[in-house]
Amino acid sequence: MHTQLLALVDKHATHPFLKPVSHYNQRAFESSIATWQQTGAAPLILDTGCGVGISTMHLARQFPDHFVIGIDQSEDRLARKSHWEGDIPANMTFIRADLVDYWRLLQTHKIYPARQYVLYPNPWPKIGHVGRRWHGHPVFPAIAALGGVIECRSNWQIYVEEFAFALGHLSHRQIACEAFLPDIPITPFEQKYLASRHALWRCIAQLPHGNPD
Repeated sequence: MHTQLLALVDKHATHPFLKPVSHYNQRAFESSIATWQQTGAAPLILDTGCGVGISTMHLARQFPDHFVIGIDQSEDRLARKSHWEGDIPANMTFIRADLVDYWRLLQTHKIYPARQYVLYPNPWPKIGHVGRRWHGHPVFPAIAALGGVIECRSNWQIYVEEFAFALGHLSHRQIACEAFLPDIPITPFEQKYLASRHALWRCIAQLPHGNPD
């Protein structure tokens, strides 16, 4: 793991992230939350960085009594659903937004998801890019504070080890990185990595809602 990760996590936990929220992301947030509330405000699942949305649809099918919001910053990726077969589940929506603002808006409005998925994020593998990985980013304390079941998956073991370490450090819990083999791949990346015999890694934590001590 990166030698500066602990210092970064502690720094971001003790210094408020003051970057202003953009008007575009505020509107996107309000639109997606209104859609969720119109369906009866079922337990909420966040599919963060959902890409083309295949994982969002898999999660909506897997958890029919929940509502899934798939969030990605790319309008082009969100427009492509060519890999999905069958009807699109009704208990979901997609929104184009910057995750940094979206997570903070959820925290500000005290909207706590039942589950959060961080599936195959950009690993930013260069040593100088640790601050761009989600667990090294100033927004990471907001992710932990939102709580619920948080699952991170990657084909890069170090990324998941660092994510688990940072999440465990903020929540005062032991969170493990583990190898796993999905029954059904739920993202195009997961399918590609399985086909090329990559090892897959994940960590899963269940955290309370609200800021840790």
